[in-house]
Amino acid sequence: MLIVGVQGTQLDARERDWIVAPAVSGVILFARNFVSRAQITELVAQMRELRKGPFLICVDQEGGPVQRFRDGFTRLPALSRLGACHDREPRLALALAEEHAWLMATEMRAIDIDLSFAPVLDLKLGNRAIGERAFHTEPHVVSELGLAYMRGMRLGGMAATVKHFPGHGTVVEDTHVDNAADPRTLDQLRARDLLPFADAIAAGAEAVMMAHVAYPTVDLLPAGYSQVWIKHILRGEYGFRGVVFSDDISMAAAESAGGIGARIAAHRDAGCDLVLVCKPEVVPEALLSQHDSAPCDPGKLAGLCGTLGSDWLALLDNPQRDRFIARVTALAEDTAVA
Repeated sequence: MLIVGVQGTQLDARERDWIVAPAVSGVILFARNFVSRAQITELVAQMRELRKGPFLICVDQEGGPVQRFRDGFTRLPALSRLGACHDREPRLALALAEEHAWLMATEMRAIDIDLSFAPVLDLKLGNRAIGERAFHTEPHVVSELGLAYMRGMRLGGMAATVKHFPGHGTVVEDTHVDNAADPRTLDQLRARDLLPFADAIAAGAEAVMMAHVAYPTVDLLPAGYSQVWIKHILRGEYGFRGVVFSDDISMAAAESAGGIGARIAAHRDAGCDLVLVCKPEVVPEALLSQHDSAPCDPGKLAGLCGTLGSDWLALLDNPQRDRFIARVTALAEDTAVA
């Protein structure tokens, strides 16, 4: 049930053992794993050779400040540029959101990556970790752009992972380095932050990533550790039937549950299907704690594996790609898009 990080641009013997461990259901890649498109393609191929069957290879390729692979790939603008466009020309912004997502997804699928954890559905309200990664301040705009983004991802052969449920954008603290708590009531959250997630779930979002934020009027535990949020609200009230990811258990805001094994157990008991262990230095401890655990249901993993992947040469041969690149990258310069 673990998605683990590896250290460098090639696998060492220890990491090869991690990949074949039954408790490991996938790998998440970062900029530290990337030198070039040829190198990352080869690294992914090595992982595929080690692990047959459903096995997720993941990344955060959102664009803007969070784009792990840059050289050789389209430089995607931050999602906030789509929100700014929506303020001027809503219909154009929705088309560009779909094109942005299609470019991201097809490029990742061309190198055999299954998932980019996207789209961000948090509101753009000052959180230090979210910032320009969010579409907009208003929930209805986030919802419209998020649904368009999901359509583009699916056209590109990738499932959608909406994040960070139930909404990370309103608190100021960065959960990578701080604990975070949102004092609002469930009714207040339903009226704003939860609206884009509700719409995405109704539209069939395949996966949800939880926030490392506590909402003490709902439950004292951070959302990823909370049965109230996962089992009762996400699955019960909103009817979500897909895969639930934790956020990275290496973050400071995840430490409230105790050590690495305790954090994994707390996520599992709350209802998370897959737990992110992004820092390689804590993977051995995570695996030790899971030595007798059952692996994730292969059926759940299969529903997230990428489809429609073409190789890079075939992708370059698609004439609409150049048009999409010109339109989407123009957003970064805030120029007129036609």
